[in-house]
Amino acid sequence: MQAIVVTVDPGDAELAADQLWSMGVVAIEERRTEGAAIELWTALGEGSEVEDHLGGLTYPWRFEEVNATVGETWRRFATPTWVSDDLVIYPAWQPRPTEDSAITAISIEPGATFGMGDHPTTILCLQAMRTLSLGGATVLDVGCGSGVLAVAACRLGARRADGIDISPAAVPTTIANAIGNGVGTQVTVSTTRLAAIQGMYELVLANILAPALIELAADLRRVLSSTGSLVISGILADNHDHVLAALEPLRQTSRIDQDGWTAITLRA
Repeated sequence: MQAIVVTVDPGDAELAADQLWSMGVVAIEERRTEGAAIELWTALGEGSEVEDHLGGLTYPWRFEEVNATVGETWRRFATPTWVSDDLVIYPAWQPRPTEDSAITAISIEPGATFGMGDHPTTILCLQAMRTLSLGGATVLDVGCGSGVLAVAACRLGARRADGIDISPAAVPTTIANAIGNGVGTQVTVSTTRLAAIQGMYELVLANILAPALIELAADLRRVLSSTGSLVISGILADNHDHVLAALEPLRQTSRIDQDGWTAITLRA
């Protein structure tokens, strides 16, 4: 099988990795070289369409042939992600990490999409979502990946969650995860572009990179109900003012930071 290897300076490793995650890689291994650079070795996953997006990668890259078994070893080391004391995301191929029925445990199979639930931006989105009233809410998950946020929203009380993603792999993966978590009738997913989405939502989640947030700003405002909340992530804690400016007149109501990333909740 083929892997994409990206060479970056150490200070750019996290940004490059986030670009790769957003393109749909399913695993990244960081390797030190003899010099000062770092190589990011990716696992593309079955049916991956990462190659279609390589033109947007801003770092040097190359293809390497790797053993298919090695490409799946990351699964052995995947662990549950505790978002809070009462919410955990865990790999679907592992047993439920707790027997406590009071804890919401969500199983996720990422397939060929981005989304095991362990990336800081996903954790931040989930934490921001927990502070909001989800009872009966309608939710739009922009860039849904494996459907972690859409599934979690419904498990936490939302009436319906619609997921959209540019990657066709997101559709069967999100559907399977919704069914596996008992919310298959509440979650829909498609490759519909945000510009074509009709209607308004009480909660809009956008865990995508800053350039995409800016590009989609007008439509993110358009699909948000007048009393709803927009949660954005995928942005750096110390460099996001330009994103907030693009989303005006929405105003920031809360912010959570972790590992250099931030999630911001905005309202009209």
